[in-house]
Amino acid sequence: MKTIKPVCITGASGFIAAHIVRELLEQGYRVRGTVRKTPANYPFLLSLPGAAERLELVQADLLAAGTYDRAVEGCDYVMHTASPYEINVKNPQTDLVDPAVNGTETVLESCLKSGSVKRVIFTSSIAAITDEPDSRKVFTEKDWNTMSSLDRNPYHFSKTSAELAAWDFIMKKRPAFDLVAINPFMVIGPSLGPSLNTSNEIIRDIMSGVYPGIMDMNWGFVDVRDVAKAHILAMETGTASGRYLCSAETMHMRELVELLKSSGFGSYALPKIDLTGKAGTLLMKALSFTQPKNTGIYIRTTIGRTMRYDNSKIKRELGISFKPVKESLIDSVNDMIKWGHLPPQKK
Repeated sequence: MKTIKPVCITGASGFIAAHIVRELLEQGYRVRGTVRKTPANYPFLLSLPGAAERLELVQADLLAAGTYDRAVEGCDYVMHTASPYEINVKNPQTDLVDPAVNGTETVLESCLKSGSVKRVIFTSSIAAITDEPDSRKVFTEKDWNTMSSLDRNPYHFSKTSAELAAWDFIMKKRPAFDLVAINPFMVIGPSLGPSLNTSNEIIRDIMSGVYPGIMDMNWGFVDVRDVAKAHILAMETGTASGRYLCSAETMHMRELVELLKSSGFGSYALPKIDLTGKAGTLLMKALSFTQPKNTGIYIRTTIGRTMRYDNSKIKRELGISFKPVKESLIDSVNDMIKWGHLPPQKK
């Protein structure tokens, strides 16, 4: 299914969005991406294969009403990926929640005015499903994060608020287009641009001596290239509906460190002390109060808990198969070295 109409990608320079742009161009689609600065500031997008012929970049502002009218005009499909992703901010309301929620509503209003949009694919997050692992529970698309707030994991709160706003818009306005949400866990893998995304930053910190020991934490990981494919499959699959939890597999911090060691990265400042027992968890909870506020909250709501989830819906309905996390992690590290986010390996 190819269309002469462009596919609109908001926040096209973002970690996930850039891969969506690349994949769409590779498949022969026309793409119209929104960016915050003038297009010349994004050479890594403009130099993608097919970009000269089929990529158009337009400026847009998440907080300016009507700013996306031009971007979505004449499009059948819109992928809304633009949203701030930071853990520690000065003002959670203005720095995270307002851009996420108001930006979502602004994009959807423009889609409503366009008269052409058939489907919006919304980039949500596991953060909208939960901010606290529960060893007794397997999370699914039916779960919603009800615990986050401006004071507790505000990034999670912003993602939850934005997705709720999107579904509320659909329910109240009854537009001609439908909505599909993609909810990825920690998105890792190579970056098409020079910036460092937050999930890869955690890997970098583990390799840079930021963590004093191996903590009792596990995460769900998914390759950015698979997240991009999931968005496109959600666009192309007519029967796609609702939310899709998008994550390949979980990995404990201990497994992650061992993988990095066995993959030739043992010369980095990987944590060595095993703090995964009860005493270690209590110690790390105490030390978390010395960290920036929201980093500390994140540690305290995650450590000592096991994250479990069911990703069968996305595999069954969209037909996606995920890259092995070990492969994605190694690609992430090599890419961070290439971009200068990690120093070269010691000989």
